[in-house]
Amino acid sequence: MKCIIIEDELPAQRVLKNYIDKLPDLELIASFQSALEANSMLQTPGVEVVFLDINLPDISGIQYIKTLGNAPAIVMTTAYHEHAVASFELDTICDYLVKPFSFERFLKAVNKIRKHSIASGVGVNAPEDSQSLFLNVDKTLHKIEIGTILYIESDKNYVTVVTQNGKFSYLDSLKNWLGKLPDAKFIQVHKSYIVNYMKIDKMQGNIVQINNEKVPVGRVYKTALKKKLKLA
Repeated sequence: MKCIIIEDELPAQRVLKNYIDKLPDLELIASFQSALEANSMLQTPGVEVVFLDINLPDISGIQYIKTLGNAPAIVMTTAYHEHAVASFELDTICDYLVKPFSFERFLKAVNKIRKHSIASGVGVNAPEDSQSLFLNVDKTLHKIEIGTILYIESDKNYVTVVTQNGKFSYLDSLKNWLGKLPDAKFIQVHKSYIVNYMKIDKMQGNIVQINNEKVPVGRVYKTALKKKLKLA
């Protein structure tokens, strides 16, 4: 996701830049010290996320958002709790960060944006096999056709998306993927795995085989999987 920072305090800018650099699916394309400096960039397509301070010179962050017709996803940053209510009255604001905020809190805000982007970015009227999404892995965007996904594996803070064409690992959580995939094809079978059950070749005990790879099935997920496979 391409993002910009609008923040008049340089130390706060540096914190945001440091956090953004830690996430491979975020690309910082510009930083500004006022909303007016960023205005021309926000009038053209391409910016997907804005980290926006509220207290800015000339025009406040909240006032500026009201002037935008088609605003990208926005995360407000401020040192003042009292602005939170006014911020959330605006639909384009995904989250509100109070300075100083931790990387963990920053990541929570980014995960909210990911879910919002996927929900609005995949065409619900398109045939499932034609639906696609982009993964930013090592600063390269990879187009993934949803129908080619075999399974998704979680390992701590990373997920690996295994497709018919390759494997893609990046910083994310399995929980986020549950809202991105159509129920008609995908199901969680283990605390660390989601599978495309249409791609299952066989099931033996607590193991399913997909494209010659074995995926474990957790006890609490087994009954739901059998129903999907019409075995129960």
